[in-house]
Amino acid sequence: MSKTLIVLLGPTGVGKTELSLHLAQHFGTSIVSADSRQLYRELKIGTAAPTAEQLAKVPHYFVGTLSLTDYYSAARYEEEVMTTLRQLFSQHDVVLLTGGSMMYIDAVCNGIDDIPTVDTLTRQTLLQRYQAEGLEPLAAELRLLDSEYYTIVDIKNPKRVLHALEICYMTGRTYTSFRTRPQKQRPFSIIKIGLKREREELYNRINQRVLKMIEDGLEQEARQVIAYRTLNSLNTVGYKEMFQYIDGTWTLPFAIEKIQQNSRIYSRKQMTWFKRDTAITWFHPDQYDAILTHINHQLGATE
Repeated sequence: MSKTLIVLLGPTGVGKTELSLHLAQHFGTSIVSADSRQLYRELKIGTAAPTAEQLAKVPHYFVGTLSLTDYYSAARYEEEVMTTLRQLFSQHDVVLLTGGSMMYIDAVCNGIDDIPTVDTLTRQTLLQRYQAEGLEPLAAELRLLDSEYYTIVDIKNPKRVLHALEICYMTGRTYTSFRTRPQKQRPFSIIKIGLKREREELYNRINQRVLKMIEDGLEQEARQVIAYRTLNSLNTVGYKEMFQYIDGTWTLPFAIEKIQQNSRIYSRKQMTWFKRDTAITWFHPDQYDAILTHINHQLGATE
């Protein structure tokens, strides 16, 4: 059997974790996480990281391996995951990659795009504008210069918005135009499984999951990391809103409501991104048997 990477993806709160455990146990393999925030060991509750019990069931990679102050990027993730996969494929015919971080999944499946290096003057110019004007007018400008990227980017993430504008200004081209190069050839096959639920069902799950995070101690976790709030790793739904509550700007019920709302918005961004990929076969998370049948068919296995 040739080596195969099963990619289990979907929006936040859809139910990837439990299904990934079942699939990994079925195939007797390991799980590689594709969640850009579960990498940080300090962010367990707010990122819904696998529990100690779940981690004990199946070997996981790229969960809780970094500290908040560690520099990381999608390019570094691609390099490190490819090294890890070489090691895992020496032991297994099938490995499972699961998560909802769109750029991280793309980095493994397709490779990082060849984005030009931004010159210092352009970077400083945009940074000064951000400091003087705030993010909203820059996001509006990105919408004019690169409407396609605007529809999928987290427009509340200054790093993403500024970088896209830097490329637009420096090259006179859209940021999107640099993100369409041919897919890198990988030494393994890829099967992409997408999980989806009806919108109302997904939103209810997201709302309940946020309440569970609060119950599990999200406020205490946020207080422990608030000194690092300016780091990009904490420009994350759940923590940004809790910081507003800790500051006294918002009440706790309002902060919880905003976490739920922003999580729902993020889930829509994820689905917009994923729906571009025609290689994904979509299932409801409860369709375990159908998912397994599809994977076995793709593997060419005899049922």
